Amino acid sequence: MAKILFVITGVDYWTLADGTRHPTGFWAEEAVAPYKAFTGAGHEVVVATPGGVVPTVDKASLAPEVNGGQENADAIAAELESITALRQPLKLEDVDLAEYAVVFYPGGHGPMEDLAVSAESGRLLTAALDSGKPLGVVCHAPAALLAAKREDGSSPFAGYRLTGFTNAEETQAGLAGRAKWLLQDRLTEIGVDFREGEPWAPNLAVDRNLFTGQNPASAAPLADEILKALG
Repeated sequence: MAKILFVITGVDYWTLADGTRHPTGFWAEEAVAPYKAFTGAGHEVVVATPGGVVPTVDKASLAPEVNGGQENADAIAAELESITALRQPLKLEDVDLAEYAVVFYPGGHGPMEDLAVSAESGRLLTAALDSGKPLGVVCHAPAALLAAKREDGSSPFAGYRLTGFTNAEETQAGLAGRAKWLLQDRLTEIGVDFREGEPWAPNLAVDRNLFTGQNPASAAPLADEILKALG
């Protein structure tokens, strides 16, 4: 059995271009599906957030229309409620990477607000990448990669093949025109090889020990790929 670290946003809002706060947090499916996959394979999941705050689920991620109906929405809400680790997070600054075999970042718009500018998270991501351990990042969580920097100011992820929530998806979600910046644009600016798939369809990119998924539908297959790498 391995220990797997989930690094989750600690905020419940995303500041838009006009200064208003869009209610958000982490996206339920992107935490629940990987949690089920990892614990189902016998591994332990530990949660960490900035400051050790209890993370907030994005209420929109529990709606029937994004979960294939009310029955699935109720099921994911029940699964979420059963994950006690979410209610007992470590402080991100207290995490010892040596204790974990995998680092995994679920998405939601929350990471666009806090993890995108968290030096602590940036250091952890750099160390995880350099360690060779599987590093999984899904949907909006690649925003956290923006805070990772080498001593010379360059991104440790420059040149890596990866994916994340696309401009097309943000446009279809109705928020692209209201955002301060778009994830796909910023990732491209730091020199990654961004691989865009069809909106809302599962799409993975694996490059060395970096495992990324484009959107909520990519969370479960991303976890499966990481499990294969763990052996």
